[in-house]
Formats: sequence, structure tokens, C-alpha cells
Amino acid sequence: MGNEKLNSKELKEDDKFSTELKKLKKIFKNIPKGKKNLVNKLIESAAFMSVELKKLELYISENGVTEEYQNGSNQWGTKVSTEASVYNTMIKNYTSIIKQLCELLPDGLPSTKEGNALMNFVTKPKGK
Repeated sequence: MGNEKLNSKELKEDDKFSTELKKLKKIFKNIPKGKKNLVNKLIESAAFMSVELKKLELYISENGVTEEYQNGSNQWGTKVSTEASVYNTMIKNYTSIIKQLCELLPDGLPSTKEGNALMNFVTKPKGK
């Protein structure tokens, strides 16, 4: 998937991650202070997943969801690509984290451009 391998320090300096983190912190700023320290890691994880999901979506749109494989000299075929498998797992985890964060908000998601976009992403299948 390209040469976009970043360690955790580099990731925190990455513009896409920083932008997503700021956006999510703005959306979830109304989480009660007593719980805020507990959810900061969830918000960071959600920001990371969001950036990685976008990379995976780009890869999948360019290469498809299947890949060829060969085991030995006589066995080959097509299987679900590693990227598609990772995407499927990560999107479930991302959705779960966002749902947990939304449940911690006192009045639900704020009615902001970012909040509405997030709810549309989580609740509506892409392309519908």
C-alpha cells in the first residue's frame, strides 16, 4: 500500500492525522470532564482509523477487493485481498468507537457540519 509507514511519533505529526484528531475533538468536546481523560485514547484511535480507512479505500478502489494467490506449484486462485479484509475489520472497530463516543455525549452529537457528516458516515452505507 505505498510507502506510508509511520511510527507513532511520526503519525502524531502527520497532517491528516492531526486534522482528523482536531475534528473529532471538536465533535466530542462536550463529553463530561470526568470521562474526557478516559476517552482521549478512543478519540486518538478513531482519528488513526479514519486516516487509515481513507488510505485503504483508495487502494481498494484502484486495485479491487480480490488478489491472486499461489500455494506451491499447482495451487492458485483468487481470494479477498489483505487490504479488503483489514478494511472490513477496521470499519467495524471504527464504527464501534464512534458509537461509544456518541453515547458518552450528554445530548448526542452536536448539530454541526462535522457532527452531521460523522453520523451520515456511521449510519448510512456509502453510495446511498
